[in-house]
Amino acid sequence: MSKELIRLENISKSFDGELILDDLNLTIHENEFVTLLGPSGCGKTTTLRIIGGFETPDKGRVIFDGQDITALAPNKRQLNTVFQKYALFTHMDIAENIAFGLKIKNKPQEYIEDKIHYALKLVNLEGYEHRMPESLSGGQQQRVAIARAIVNEPKVLLLDEPLGALDLKLRQDMQYELIRLKNELGITFIYVTHDQEEALTMSDHIVVMNQGYIQQEGSPEDIYNEPENAFVADFIGDSNIIHATMVRDELVNILDTDFICVDKDFGENKPVDVVIRPEDVELVPRGQGTLPGTVSHVIFKGVHYEMEVQAGGFEWLVHSTRMFDAGTEVDIKVDPFNIQVMNRPESEDEEAMVIDV
Repeated sequence: MSKELIRLENISKSFDGELILDDLNLTIHENEFVTLLGPSGCGKTTTLRIIGGFETPDKGRVIFDGQDITALAPNKRQLNTVFQKYALFTHMDIAENIAFGLKIKNKPQEYIEDKIHYALKLVNLEGYEHRMPESLSGGQQQRVAIARAIVNEPKVLLLDEPLGALDLKLRQDMQYELIRLKNELGITFIYVTHDQEEALTMSDHIVVMNQGYIQQEGSPEDIYNEPENAFVADFIGDSNIIHATMVRDELVNILDTDFICVDKDFGENKPVDVVIRPEDVELVPRGQGTLPGTVSHVIFKGVHYEMEVQAGGFEWLVHSTRMFDAGTEVDIKVDPFNIQVMNRPESEDEEAMVIDV
């Protein structure tokens, strides 16, 4: 693993008596693309602003490259921030916008011109030096904001929902642009979003947050395939989340039907939650599966059919390239490896906090 760059230690923060972050700990390594993901109000933007120096924690420390920078002003930190609102200077052309920070640092003119050319080439806006911001599209303005940040050679680029104002196609294009930039620049990106697809597409490491706590962190594959609790499973993609009972190792009772699984060490006859992704539910003709059901709705989604199936008193969501008409009696089958068993939280407080599986 690469070198540790940022460490948040026991960070707590309140606004107007409301606790936003509660004893948060997080480590970020060099050259990672880290995404802070969660719903509005979960604390992700506050975490980013504390890293950037725009907010001071009530408790805890921010360690950057081995140094305590908790009280350091934003302009003294080796990082730059790109906001959702591009904040370009409308009275300056693109070159002047990009050069703004370098001029404040009294860099030589030749150096500044080289950096402008380099940054515009990186964001695919060569030849735009003398255009004014209002003449550019939203995606182009966002690229200028990124160019303005990277000419300062930060060790870390902070991005606070930078694609939120763009339409879907532009947002998807910019996702790939950001991945390319991160790889070419070799710097650490810390990205805030509530968009699960953005997080899964771009990240090396995802930090899922809710109610001021880190619910789970890991690779996109781990977060999607091995959610540690029902919140993560429900927030990252579509899921069938069902109360169940762990009968014994490798056997779980779901909706009064025994399913073979691969999980162990939950005990015997213990209440649990199970997560089964819609694409992992297999529909087969009646009599060939484990749990009988009836297809209630069918929608064609292009790459697959989305079906709702009533089975065991539960409405299952199923994604499949094989279509069964509404009203068809079917059986549900699930591969044991696709049944994710989780501890069931015993209280609302436990549900809000990290739940280890």
